[in-house]
Amino acid sequence: MEPNTQRLLHTFAALADLGQEIADNADFEEMLRASFHLLLGSLAIRRGAVAEYDRERGQLRIAAMRGITESGQTELPLAHDHARRLASLGSALSFDDATKEAERFLGDQKEFFGSVEIELLVPLVIRERLIGVVLLGEKANGEKFNEGDLEIVCSLARHIAVGVHSHRLLEEVERKAEENRRLYDGLRAIYKETVHAFAAAIDIKDRYTNGHSVRVGKYSEIIAREMGWNDEEVEGITIAGYLHDIGKLIVDLSVINSPERFNAKESKEMSRHPAAGYEILARINHPYAEIPLMARYHHERIDGNGYPDGLKGDQIPPGAKIVTVADSFDAMTTDRPYRKRLPLEDVFVDFRANTGTQFAPEVICAFCRAFLREIEGTSKEKRLMKLLSRNYDNVEDVGPLLSRMISDLDGGTIAASASGH
Repeated sequence: MEPNTQRLLHTFAALADLGQEIADNADFEEMLRASFHLLLGSLAIRRGAVAEYDRERGQLRIAAMRGITESGQTELPLAHDHARRLASLGSALSFDDATKEAERFLGDQKEFFGSVEIELLVPLVIRERLIGVVLLGEKANGEKFNEGDLEIVCSLARHIAVGVHSHRLLEEVERKAEENRRLYDGLRAIYKETVHAFAAAIDIKDRYTNGHSVRVGKYSEIIAREMGWNDEEVEGITIAGYLHDIGKLIVDLSVINSPERFNAKESKEMSRHPAAGYEILARINHPYAEIPLMARYHHERIDGNGYPDGLKGDQIPPGAKIVTVADSFDAMTTDRPYRKRLPLEDVFVDFRANTGTQFAPEVICAFCRAFLREIEGTSKEKRLMKLLSRNYDNVEDVGPLLSRMISDLDGGTIAASASGH
């Protein structure tokens, strides 16, 4: 085989190896070292170094070297104007040709190189910007670099330049992504804190239902998780639970804090709060688009006898059905000025009686399953039991009732009975 052909094949092989190394290696430093050694090996070069240019600090950082110095120095100063001139040349610079830029560079770094002879200086340039340099000593056979050698060196150097540039671009993208993630998390945290503040404001206005909004949010979250909603949807329904009563902010304070059951006039005033809540929330660009609808429809009923719009069945958004159950459960399990909380078993008897008319069967079933799993110990968390322990002893006693309700709901018995079939 002719020497030129052999060299050409060797060059292609080296380029292929270098391309694979750059593509496969996620470790930037290792990629740079491996690429540099491939370049040295392609022409049997005794010594050399590859350095990355740090524009902000105005210096070269040695990433890999062989046979140049034992000083341990890894940083070399390089002024911006000198870097621009090297970038404008863009090709291999031979010191034998007395290139002024090459001589100036070697002179500036004479303490680093000492007596070591450097034959070539190859700027690594991408889009007319210097991103590094390759420094090469003599070949092992003592021959001078010819034009073919320089072409090989420049081809391999361009691949190294692309590898350095690509890795740095990827790092920049990852850094920006991390910054954006932190910004997004910060905005979400602010949003959640604002939601909590609104929930507190709602509950402060109604002295009889302190903590109601937060509890409804927690109950809604538990139900949604049991129904298999994803994390984003669960977060949305939790916030909807916190804000479901925000419309009460426009209701007359004397009505909200009435110590007696509402009369017709007061009931009409109170019934304004779902629609008012929707009007308040609809003006906000929520991460979870259905939050205003959940506030508007949390007093709708499956049989169409709810308010404000008299929706029925599947006309009611799934989230609103969940908030309805969570809201009713908290209302029945807490003291109100006109009545004491119901015994826990009576709460579920009420749920059973009104499933299919007031409440959606699939939501009641999910709530019962979540509660029963806590009682039986198959759920890691005991969130429902902890929330109820402040008002009830022996909450696990409702386990058998929950089990029967789940069985009837799964078989369709409760829903059919409630529908009059």
